[in-house]
Amino acid sequence: MTRDAFEELVAQALDRIPPELTRVMDNVAVFVEDEPPADDPELLGLYEGTPLTERGEWYAGVLPDRISIYMGPTLRSCEAPDDVVHEVAVTVVHEIAHHFGIDDDRLHELGWG
Repeated sequence: MTRDAFEELVAQALDRIPPELTRVMDNVAVFVEDEPPADDPELLGLYEGTPLTERGEWYAGVLPDRISIYMGPTLRSCEAPDDVVHEVAVTVVHEIAHHFGIDDDRLHELGWG
């Protein structure tokens, strides 16, 4: 799969996020990266920032939170194009959930592993 096609899958996954959620997302940017950090080579996505639930009056003038979706490990973990579509959608939802302050344990309980 090409980089452009993968980026389009990420854009489509973002477009499927309900408007009532995207309206309250604040100061966050989404990026497609080729590979994750070397210390976690199988990582599919990463949220870096301050979740909405932890922001207070002090939160102003900061750089945007960052959501990275990693193309290499996603493609390596999927056997078919449909698997890639599904995995990208799950990863995008997973990382956006972290922006809203939902931790991995709760995501697993909800079926978003």
